[in-house]
Amino acid sequence: MASKHDILSVLQDVQSGALTPEDALLHLKLAPFEDLGYAKVDYHRAVRQGVPEVIYGQSKTKEQIGGILAAMEKRGSRNILVTRIGQEVADYLAEQFPLRYEPLAKLAVALPEPVKGHGSIVVATGGTSDMGVAEEAAITAETLGNRVTRLYDVGVAGLHRLLGNLEPLMSARVVIAVAGMEGALASVVGGLVDCPVIAVPTSVGYGASLGGISALLSMLNSCASGTSVVNIDNGFGAGFLAGRINQMESAKE
Repeated sequence: MASKHDILSVLQDVQSGALTPEDALLHLKLAPFEDLGYAKVDYHRAVRQGVPEVIYGQSKTKEQIGGILAAMEKRGSRNILVTRIGQEVADYLAEQFPLRYEPLAKLAVALPEPVKGHGSIVVATGGTSDMGVAEEAAITAETLGNRVTRLYDVGVAGLHRLLGNLEPLMSARVVIAVAGMEGALASVVGGLVDCPVIAVPTSVGYGASLGGISALLSMLNSCASGTSVVNIDNGFGAGFLAGRINQMESAKE
């Protein structure tokens, strides 16, 4: 896997004369992506974004996911996130690669390595039913090097549960608020904290919740300043964005 360090090493080798400019150009040409026929594996993702390519598993066959992982493993990738996969696919992949699978989140971390967490991200849910999406967010953030605190089942139906956990909320750099039904949790949290709040509407709720659209619209119309919204059930997107914000703050220290 090409990284910023790898490219810097190539440039230093050219500077020292250990590598010709032509050989360096060939090295960089080979690095960007590999065409597997069914997927073009982006090896420069880590250079551009600091994180290897994430595999969206839904609608891919287990063989396709395995092929992508094998290609990334050859390039030295580690802690590869594979989202939206079931137990059967995870079992198939685990026969070929070291794999940590979280069934609640339907998320796997392939070729896992220890990661030191930095900063403070809080993931809060309105109810227990929102935990699958919340775990997708939390594990994503942790895998990308962030420290995560979970506050589950602290929704507005029992507001004292949230108010009893003000200390981790007040010390967080980012809060991810995950809620279905009417999605009120994001507005309440947004009115309590001085950090960015990422709202995640979930598809949890009765008929008029419209598969999460009611929560989505409520969060989009929040009057709490500093609140942003990702798509319905998009725990991965929230965890990734929270990690970016948290890492920016960590870099200032």
